[in-house]
Amino acid sequence: MALSRVCWARTALWVSTVTPGSYVNRRLQLVRYGLAWGDPRSSKLHLSPKADVKSLISYVVTKTKVINGKYHRFLGRHFPRFYILYTTFMKGLQMLWADAKKARRIKTNMWKHNIKFHQLSYREMEHLRQFRRDVTKCLFLGIISIPPFANYLVFLLMYLFPRQLLIKHFWTAKQQIDFLDIYHALRKQSHPEILCYLEKIIPLISDAGLRWHVTELCTKLQRGTHPAIHDILALRECFSNHPLSMNQLHALQLKALSRAMLLTPYLPSFLLRHRLKAHTTVIHQLDKALAKLGIGQLTAQEVRSACYLRGLNSTHIAEERCRTWLGEWLQISCSLKEAELSLLLHNVFLLSTNYIGTRR
Repeated sequence: MALSRVCWARTALWVSTVTPGSYVNRRLQLVRYGLAWGDPRSSKLHLSPKADVKSLISYVVTKTKVINGKYHRFLGRHFPRFYILYTTFMKGLQMLWADAKKARRIKTNMWKHNIKFHQLSYREMEHLRQFRRDVTKCLFLGIISIPPFANYLVFLLMYLFPRQLLIKHFWTAKQQIDFLDIYHALRKQSHPEILCYLEKIIPLISDAGLRWHVTELCTKLQRGTHPAIHDILALRECFSNHPLSMNQLHALQLKALSRAMLLTPYLPSFLLRHRLKAHTTVIHQLDKALAKLGIGQLTAQEVRSACYLRGLNSTHIAEERCRTWLGEWLQISCSLKEAELSLLLHNVFLLSTNYIGTRR
């Protein structure tokens, strides 16, 4: 008892000699480290609050951004060509991931509300259509990268053949223009074949009036004249019955039309016919949705993409001309019935081949 009283007396004397400022500073230091003096009867340990954890995470994120920025500047200075490929690839991954999330939201909404594809808005339909094509193109890369160590070969193939293996998200701005020109040149190679086939079937048309209209249309196309809307719509009956209906087209014509639609022609005739029917039906549904939305609601990039899908090389044509051409296409498409979709399929060639401003 005597010893304990002496200890308490010394402690009281030491506390009385400590200045208030040093006491406060000591207490603040302990609080900063998560400890605090409290009631002598309680010796609980107080942990850091959530605010400290958030500030730590914020600090790490900030530092990571700084280091990443320095890394980008280093690549840009010392390896400029690699830096362009690197940034394009990273941005492409981000855009592809964003497209996947948007497609998932659209599909979920369709499933919840029992909505069919043709009941979607134009932008939703176009997004799903393009995303399906992108996934199909990426599927080949996924298959060949399955074997062990094949991923190294895949990266080499992606670098050597970006047009054939990569989607547009992973193309540079210059590559997008160059590759679209190459694709359009490939589909223009099929135009003479389509025109030659139309000339050959003229004697097979029983109606004299329709035979005259087809002859006039072929003559205009050969002279480099852009056909009017009424010239094309006058052939509706011819393309809904023999010999130009979808089910009457010959194998060579199916192959030529497949190239004009940027589809592979190296398939059996029944598969080519099925793919052309499905592709043309989707475009017809897109046209109806676009007519409801209005061409004026589309951005410049959306207009160019819509024209290119329908056969026009819009990369070198003014926006106003693209809008005018797309308006002509919609007038024809929205006037056709499902049985007349063969005319819409041939319209990819008829309406685009001699349009003013297109590259020869």
